[in-house]
Amino acid sequence: MMTILWKGIQVTLGLFLIAGLLFASGVFAVLLYGKITGQAWLNEPVLSGPVVHADQSAQGTPTPNGNNADAAVEKPAEPRPKSVVLDAPVVRQLPELPSGCEVTSLTMLLQYYGVNKSKMELAKEMKRDATPIRYNKDGSIAYWGNPNLGFVGEVTGAGKGFSIYHTALFDLLKAYVPTAVDMTREPFSKLEDQLIQGIPSVVWTTIDYKVPSKWVVWDTPIGPFQSTFMVHAVLLVGFDEEYVYVNDPLSGKGKHKIEKTQFLATWEAMGSQALSYTK
Repeated sequence: MMTILWKGIQVTLGLFLIAGLLFASGVFAVLLYGKITGQAWLNEPVLSGPVVHADQSAQGTPTPNGNNADAAVEKPAEPRPKSVVLDAPVVRQLPELPSGCEVTSLTMLLQYYGVNKSKMELAKEMKRDATPIRYNKDGSIAYWGNPNLGFVGEVTGAGKGFSIYHTALFDLLKAYVPTAVDMTREPFSKLEDQLIQGIPSVVWTTIDYKVPSKWVVWDTPIGPFQSTFMVHAVLLVGFDEEYVYVNDPLSGKGKHKIEKTQFLATWEAMGSQALSYTK
């Protein structure tokens, strides 16, 4: 009886030993296969979400809108300068061009750009409206030229002279500066942006920088025209929070300071005319 029991125990132990050997060999085979294929199944944790590989995690964690949560934050834009004053040439219109403030201001702009032209050379090249002047019986002007077509009258003072406006003067600027721009009726902030970029502008105002109280009207080849004999043009070279700075061809003053709201009133009264260029 004891012999039979002992043999039973030996058989059972033998079965356990065989089973253990089979299990160990199976585990060894799995580990060996993982080593060969690079799939370390038994070493990787089970993830509840999508796997993020090393090359993806290096780029930051994706956010729901597709952006990178860990991406570098963009640097804030530089604050807009509150004041700029440029060094531009100062050219006087007198004594040769008593009515030539516009072409003299254009001369300053072109010389700043790098065009070596004098006011007298440019005065010969600017457009003219040679329509002769006719008067009413009361001495007021009945019919004359239109400054949108060219300079009206005599720029040298040999006869009555008036002005030239942005539409006619633009062609002369464009002839020397391919990137010329007519900025008439743009917000004044755009002219300030020009200055921030280092570019002055020719602007129309009045001789005394005051809104005119007296206006005149006459007929022209393209219809009635209204303006003031106080019309003036200067080179805008700077601004700050309270003032603008101009090179005035009549006084010969450079960086002449004018109270900003006062200047804007006259500039707008003269149609917010401005000529400049882009880089």
